[in-house]
Amino acid sequence: MILVTGATGTVGRHVVTGLVAGSHAVRVLVRDPKRPSASGPRVRTVVGDFADPAGLAEAMAGVRAALLITADPLRPEHDAHLVESARVAGVRHLVKLSALAVTEPGADDLITRWQREAEERIRASGIAWTFLRPRSFMSNTLSWARSVREEGVVRAPHATAANATVDPRDVADAAVLALTEPGHERCAHALTGPEALTPVQQTEILSEVQGRALRFEEISREDHLRQLCTRYPRPIADALAEGADRQLSGAKAHRDDTLPRLLGRPARTYRQWATDHQAAFRP
Repeated sequence: MILVTGATGTVGRHVVTGLVAGSHAVRVLVRDPKRPSASGPRVRTVVGDFADPAGLAEAMAGVRAALLITADPLRPEHDAHLVESARVAGVRHLVKLSALAVTEPGADDLITRWQREAEERIRASGIAWTFLRPRSFMSNTLSWARSVREEGVVRAPHATAANATVDPRDVADAAVLALTEPGHERCAHALTGPEALTPVQQTEILSEVQGRALRFEEISREDHLRQLCTRYPRPIADALAEGADRQLSGAKAHRDDTLPRLLGRPARTYRQWATDHQAAFRP
């Protein structure tokens, strides 16, 4: 039995789909039973909360491997509860969705510290582990969708700073491999896309895919932070802004060949992602 947490999110839902396609028995942990998740004869949905160790113990019972996806840097106890529940239940392998920023000496924001601490907690648990460390997701540009639909404009900071963003579907495919195949124990996989693109270049690709001219407008750091504060608590918004600032030094432009080696195919490009999601940007 494989447990997937974060199963309705950006990566988790694709992981569940991949496991189902491979005929693996899957237990899906959700907090809200009304949110749609995969279904099928080999899929069992359980309701639980990362803040409830008793519920997590039930979810972990009989599980061989678990994908850990947590989402709140302000609640590190969520990670602690998951790892301890897995240890007590005898889970043999933990696959953790982390972030590539943990390898950057200059990265010391709240989110990166949280991910580093989560990795250390798993190492100390005695359970076999695999860390998936993706670069920023291509799907983050869905935050541009409304202004593209309504105004034909992309507004973002750091116009000419490159980022080797990765398709979440490729990250999910790597997770499925780590959960189902031997040889990934004690491995930390750096997962990037095949090219480092600036926001201006991404806008050009969106224009070509959409078949209409889009305009790019660079916004200040202050405006970017204000936008983030409308969606996240201030400490998380500050951390995201700090992370975006690191692009200016080229910290996020490095491309890694791990994904093609794992998947046996090229990593998806931003053009492929934009083509597959073009409906989200149409007027």
